[in-house]
Amino acid sequence: MELFPERPKRRVDPRAPLADRMRPRSFEEMLGQGQLTAEGSALRAMVASGEMPSLILWGPPGSGKTTLAWILADQPDCRMEPLSAVTSGVKDIREAVERARRVGLRTILFIDEIHRLNRAQQDVLLPHVEAGTVTLVGATTENPSFTVNAPLLSRCRVLTLRPLEDEALVGLVERAVADPDRGLGRSGLRLGDGSIGAMVQAADGDARRALGLLEAAAAVHRQGPHANDPLSPETIREAAGRRLLLHDRDREEHFNVVSAFIKSLRASDPDASLYYLARMLEAGEDPLYPARRLVVFASEDIGNADPTALQVAVATYQAVERIGMPEARIPLAQATTHLACAPKSNAAYKALGRAYEALRETGSAAVPMHLRNAPTSLMKDLGYGADYRYPHDEQDAFVDAENLPEALAGRRFYEPTDRGNEREIAEALEARRRRRTSTSDAPDS
Repeated sequence: MELFPERPKRRVDPRAPLADRMRPRSFEEMLGQGQLTAEGSALRAMVASGEMPSLILWGPPGSGKTTLAWILADQPDCRMEPLSAVTSGVKDIREAVERARRVGLRTILFIDEIHRLNRAQQDVLLPHVEAGTVTLVGATTENPSFTVNAPLLSRCRVLTLRPLEDEALVGLVERAVADPDRGLGRSGLRLGDGSIGAMVQAADGDARRALGLLEAAAAVHRQGPHANDPLSPETIREAAGRRLLLHDRDREEHFNVVSAFIKSLRASDPDASLYYLARMLEAGEDPLYPARRLVVFASEDIGNADPTALQVAVATYQAVERIGMPEARIPLAQATTHLACAPKSNAAYKALGRAYEALRETGSAAVPMHLRNAPTSLMKDLGYGADYRYPHDEQDAFVDAENLPEALAGRRFYEPTDRGNEREIAEALEARRRRRTSTSDAPDS
């Protein structure tokens, strides 16, 4: 069995995709992620000292996770064992660890898509990472808090990579066009006005996508009638096709966008609310999901300040359920703008919370006798329902009796705001509470 006594060299295959050929080979070649790779950064200091801990590289696609792992492994007396969690299992992990033990060199065990390892596979890694047999470097697009088990995560340092900024993407494209050895420098390709901007916009912070788009556009351009002209933005947009948005159904990016949607509604910002709604729908989100969130929002954050909000939200849910996409986006837009612009109140939601607190304090306090059900003569003889006054027979349909259990008499849970319809509710409720209090405070006759 070959034990790889020397670290593997990355050879440039001229048939490999442009993104692979242009992969940076050193910290100095990396564009973007300066917070991690700049001279004087903590990561550079750890690498220089030879005391690099196990790492989890967390970032969106094309942000440089794999590139950074190879650069970290390209150090004296260090070798790389690359695995992909998509195709590797426990057997592959154990074999990689065994090779590391036999070789005796510091080994970086790089596991791409580490979030796809199940718990048993992650548990296999744990003792070898803890013993220092391998230095784990895992790459993931998913929040490691959700996908890497706690014991393994506690033995790793998490480094967060960001989507590449436009400036870094521009530099990346220009380098690929000019490089005669790994890039397109020998092809004579020239970029027309606006071409780089179109490429950067379509890449959406993804270096791999930017270079893949450049390569595809160059191929289309070479076969076209204007092959001797500069590469145009139109050709780039043709090669880009439909832009795919970064989104997922049940992971962090999903909840980030949903959170932004709800918080924009709460902030009474219809423009931001519509943007995040569009982002969810364009990324393929089930339209019933935002519809459900609107129903909850209408009660939780608007409540009685605008009682029509719940009607609009429920009607929207029913409309979305019945008509589906793409037309469902129209009632969703109407409900989103209505709820964003409505007066806000969480008074009803908070009132229920206070009622729960009182319940926990007092337990199942006895229901007042006048409110109890009295279906039998025995119960009537025991006083159930005695002195109950039917509100519709009273002036203003109001009864001033205390209805809370004795242990909670006088407690207030619902405190309306002075916004929207709740202003009138607050005034009427305060008047009734004063009447009820004055009656309960009156001396017995």
